[in-house]
Amino acid sequence: MKRTVIALSLLLAGIGAANAQSAGENAQRDADQQQRIEQGLKSGELNTRETGRLERQEQAIDRQEAHAEKSGGQLTPQEQARINREQNAVSRNIYNDKHNAATGNPNSASSRRLQNDVQRDANQQQRIANGQNSGQLTSHEAGRLEGGQARVNRNEANAAANGHVGAREQGRIQGRENNQSRRVYDKKHNGRED
Repeated sequence: MKRTVIALSLLLAGIGAANAQSAGENAQRDADQQQRIEQGLKSGELNTRETGRLERQEQAIDRQEAHAEKSGGQLTPQEQARINREQNAVSRNIYNDKHNAATGNPNSASSRRLQNDVQRDANQQQRIANGQNSGQLTSHEAGRLEGGQARVNRNEANAAANGHVGAREQGRIQGRENNQSRRVYDKKHNGRED
C-alpha cells in the first residue's frame, strides 16, 4: 500500500512537471517564432502585410495558451496537441512567406517600426518562458501574461494589415508593450512560485 501511494505520488508529480515543461516549451516556441518573423522582416523576406497575418496567427495561439493555463494551470493533452498543431501551421506559414516572391523593404520606416515591435514580442515571450522554466511564474500568471501578449499581437496585426505601420500606430503598440513589460516584471518578482 505504501509503495502504491509513493508510486502514485511520483506519477502525479511527473505529470505536473511534464505539463509545466510543456507550457514553458510553448512559450519558448512562441519566442523562437517571433524571432523568425523579426529576422524575415530585417532581411526583406517578409513584408509588413505578411507579418501582420503571422502576428494574427500568433495572437490566436497566445489566446489559447492563456485560456488553457488560466483555467486550471495545466494543459490537457488535447489542448497541448491543438497548440502544437497551430504552432506547426504558423511555422509553415513563416517558412512559406519567407520563401515566396513577395518581399519587403527592410529599410522602410514602416518595416523598421514593425521590426522593433516584433523584436519586443520575442523578448517578452522569452521572459515569460524563462519565468516558467525557473518557477518564477505560476501557470496562472503565465496564462495572464500570454493573454497580454495576445492583445499586443492583435494590435500589431491590425496596424500591419494595410501594409504600413505609422508612427502613431507604433506609439500605441509601444505603450502596450511597456505595460506588458511591467506586468512580466511584476509577476516574476511577486514571490509566488509554481
